[in-house]
Amino acid sequence: MKYIIILADGCADEPIERLGFKTPLMAAHIPHIDALCAKSRCGQLVTVPADMPPGSEIANLSVLGYNVKEVFEGRGVLEAASMGVEIKFGELAMRCNLICIENGKIKNHSAGHITTEEAGLLIEALNKELSSEIVKFYPGVSYRHLMVVKNGDKNIACTPPHDVPGTPFADVMVKAKNESAQKTADLLNELILKSQKILENHPVNIARKNAGKDPANSIWMWSPGYKPKMKTYKELFGKTGAIISAVDLLYGIGAYAGFKAIHVEGSTGLYNTNYEGKAKAAVEALKEVDFVYLHIEASDEAGHEGNVELKTKTLEYLDQRVVKYIVEKTTAMNEDVAIAILPDHPTPCEKRTHTHDAIPFMIYHPGEIPDGVLEYNEESVKKGFYGKIEGDAFIKALFRI
Repeated sequence: MKYIIILADGCADEPIERLGFKTPLMAAHIPHIDALCAKSRCGQLVTVPADMPPGSEIANLSVLGYNVKEVFEGRGVLEAASMGVEIKFGELAMRCNLICIENGKIKNHSAGHITTEEAGLLIEALNKELSSEIVKFYPGVSYRHLMVVKNGDKNIACTPPHDVPGTPFADVMVKAKNESAQKTADLLNELILKSQKILENHPVNIARKNAGKDPANSIWMWSPGYKPKMKTYKELFGKTGAIISAVDLLYGIGAYAGFKAIHVEGSTGLYNTNYEGKAKAAVEALKEVDFVYLHIEASDEAGHEGNVELKTKTLEYLDQRVVKYIVEKTTAMNEDVAIAILPDHPTPCEKRTHTHDAIPFMIYHPGEIPDGVLEYNEESVKKGFYGKIEGDAFIKALFRI
């Protein structure tokens, strides 16, 4: 048996009035997903403990069956692994976003989805002005970058910028959780303020403003941590794996899990990603490994933007350009393939951020008697075979262990 998870990041939502109090999953035309659901068993999965923030890093680790209380050490260290940046003992790694601030408030977490090329020039400028023996910036993809602080203290409270659009940035700057972390908090806040002076009149941002685009006029650090201790999938489940995404975070998780990293040209993390290329790569990978984690970011970004129509469209793209192909090709394979579809967390359009709500999932095992759920959405799966589960129950159900 081979296995594939199609992870539709943030696709779960809440009823929306203009959709007739339906969610985007309910409103979208997704016949291929629904047809697979009718052959599957369904349920709800709690991916984020109530006392932890509902970030993608925690939620994806949870979907994969890891005990997040034991292994989670921040988003930065995971992204560092995907970037080939070795985090050493005594180093603190953090996600460093390029964000847009307007009239003293956080306008968006992505600087208007700045291009990787533009962002690289800005990170280069920040390194020239702000890096030292203590601080170093590493360029990533689009707005997502990395900062490493030597001898930094992780006991700091940092606010993910995608959680607080419209909030005065001064109200959500870094705070020390204890006296020993105050030095680190002060350093990070100083870097944020200095970055704003450097970035404001950088040629990249002048050009963006002249073109009517949001400038990347501040950095924003969050999700601090040290190097995690994670077992590979081979050690945990005796399985080889591969990961396909457009996001450094996911490749970082994959690196610690021992997965092969597959990069597909044209993967953007947005609605215009190369859906067909990722679907084809997933099917090809199944010929080499036991398990494929196919991560598609588009619906999450649409949720953060509060764009209901776009989120609905991303789900239809997923159905027509990914699920249809994967079902057709895996059905024709010589070996049975189990398919699971689920998000990592909800990203409701009207809240524009992640929530702790349980997510809907479906698991198709060839030849297994389905549970009678005919449509895949947040409400229908509540009648499913698995009920509401948490921890590693989902991955064990997929692997039948």
